[in-house]
Amino acid sequence: MSKVIAALAVSVDGYISGNDPRDAEGGVGRGLGDAPMLFDWYFDGDTPSEVFGSGFKLSAPSARIFDELAGRDGAVICGHTTYDHSSHFKSGSPHPDAPLVVLSHGEVPELNDRQTLAHTIEEAVEVARAIAGDKDIGLMGGGVVTSALAAGLLDEIVLHQVPILLGGGRPFFGDLPEHVRLDLAEVVPAPGVTHLRYEVVR
Repeated sequence: MSKVIAALAVSVDGYISGNDPRDAEGGVGRGLGDAPMLFDWYFDGDTPSEVFGSGFKLSAPSARIFDELAGRDGAVICGHTTYDHSSHFKSGSPHPDAPLVVLSHGEVPELNDRQTLAHTIEEAVEVARAIAGDKDIGLMGGGVVTSALAAGLLDEIVLHQVPILLGGGRPFFGDLPEHVRLDLAEVVPAPGVTHLRYEVVR
């Protein structure tokens, strides 16, 4: 069976995006707030991604990890907040080959033909499995990751840990109903980022 995997860039103090003065205004396209440096390692190397193309140039160790994960994705799940902050993924999905499932308690009228709506994390994973077949399911956004952990549906967590303290922003994890044990499976140091892969212990 395919795995459900969360792989996100994160600061050392646990944030996946920075503070954004526009947060109070609402709207779409707010992206990473004031912390675009969380993704500098996507573009600071000389090794093009074999999955995402030459627009992504990573260091050799980062390219190996990035392409290994991206190449396994058959579907991606994100929450409504991530969907809005990412300008509705104008190409249909954040992944060139994996369709998107949007998790939202309400309606999402902007969906296109590469996007599917689900109302619970259980439904989202079920829909994503049907789309992905024997490939993996990638998760985007702290809310979705927390929901999957709380429901016992997450298999692996990959932290692309960037050596910066943001001091605030959107945290990777929200409140969980109980402790979650992780086993460290791999550590890959790379320029500007350390890749930490954990398996969720059930």
